[in-house]
This record gives sequence, C-alpha cells and structure tokens, in this order.
Amino acid sequence: MSVDHYENFPVASFLLPARLREPVEAIYAFARSADDIADEGDALPVMRLARLNDYRRALHAIEQGRPFDDPGLAPMFDRLGRNIGEFGLPVGLFRDLLDAFSQDVGKTRYTDFTELADYCRRSANPVGRLMLCLYQAETPDNLTMSDQICTSLQLINFWQDVAVDWQKQRIYLPLADMQRFGVTEADIDAGIVTHAFSALMDFEVQRARTMMLQGAPLARRLPGRIGWELRLVVQGGLAILDKIEAHGYDVFKRRPILGKTDWLRLAWRATIR
Repeated sequence: MSVDHYENFPVASFLLPARLREPVEAIYAFARSADDIADEGDALPVMRLARLNDYRRALHAIEQGRPFDDPGLAPMFDRLGRNIGEFGLPVGLFRDLLDAFSQDVGKTRYTDFTELADYCRRSANPVGRLMLCLYQAETPDNLTMSDQICTSLQLINFWQDVAVDWQKQRIYLPLADMQRFGVTEADIDAGIVTHAFSALMDFEVQRARTMMLQGAPLARRLPGRIGWELRLVVQGGLAILDKIEAHGYDVFKRRPILGKTDWLRLAWRATIR
C-alpha cells in the first residue's frame, strides 16, 4: 500500500462512529471524483477545467440553497449539500480542493518549497480540516497539527512517486532544491541515483519527517478509534520515509510501499505510542 492522501481517508471505516460514515463518504466521493477529473483518462485540459468549473457551480448552488441543474452531478452534490448543512462544513475547503485539482491540469513544476507548500495547503490540508470539523475538534492548535500531518503525507506521496510523476512529465521536487543539490531533469529522466540525488532526497525526506512528527501529537488529542486510526496513518507515513532511506533513495527501481506485514507492525505501534 502506498501513502496516497485519499487512500488514507477513512472511508466508512469501522473505526468511524456510525453517524460520521455518511459525511465522510460524501466528502471522499467529491474529492476522489474531482481528483480523477484532473488526472485520469485522456480528456483535453480545457475539458478537465470545464468539468471542474461545473463542480464550482454546484458548490455555489449549495451555498445558495438551490438545486443544481446537472443531472449527472445532482446525486453527488445533493448528498454533499445535505452533509455540509448538517455538520456545518466550510464550503471554502471544498473550493480549495478544486483549485488544487485545477492547478494539476496545467502546472508541472514548482519553483520552491513555498510554492509547493501552498499547493499542499489546498490539495491535502482541507481533508484533515474537514475531519476535525466532523469531530468538532477544529481548535487552532489542532488545525495546525492536522495541516502538518496532511502536508507531510502529500510530500511523502511525491517523494515515493518521483518516477511515476516523471512519466506524467511532472516534477514535484522544488526546482530551487534541485538546483541547490545539483540535480537536473536529465538526472531524473535517466533514473540513476547519483550522490547529488541522494543528498536531495535525504533533505526532502527529513523535511517531511520533521513535519509529520510535529503534527503527530494530534492523534493523542482525538478521541477513541479515530485517534488510533490517525496514529496508524502517521506511522505509515513515517514507515514509507524509512523505506526510501533503506532503499538508498532509489525510488526509480523500487517504489516504496507497505505490505501486510508492515501494517501489522504499524498497528501495534499505533496502539502503544
């Protein structure tokens, strides 16, 4: 299993209280569907952006309390609208996700970490914030720690997928960091782990690990089963970073993933930590 942000979304998990399974499924359906519009299939960019704009119009209709006139989208957005109203979910967080997905359609390079972190703020952090809203635990400190966990998960996904993203002509490694360590796009294309590439990846791995550890105390603040599940997600992210290091930063020949044995060990760690 990889550490993809939506793969870590606790969709209808048995660990969720029954009353939260419906809103979590509704949020996930929106996020997964919009993400697929941006990334999957062979539609032209203009068509992808147009469909994402349909999603924006549907969110606007929800805010205005009126039905959306696209029969293909109505079931998903009717369901989402009910849950937004019932649980007081901020519509702006859904717009942030759409902005990130729209950016994915055309943007393939990031100048520096500040620019990449802003993308993560919109592509990953809203999910954690929505979960905190559902648990009525969106204090300033909790939101900050949630952002650190979610951004770290997004970064970890980027670092394990350097080769996968290159096949899509995307590079999420900040260009300023690549220049600092002397790594070029030709190096990534060659798929060879040079000393410079190892040094760059070590820097990025340590950055993601530090961020994850800073956010990890949130899992002890959340009640019961959801706290345990969040601890498991944190341990999974850290384990992927460990595997990247153990493989000598060679994410070209071997994409680091977690198997069943890994998850059993991590489940034990999540229980005792």
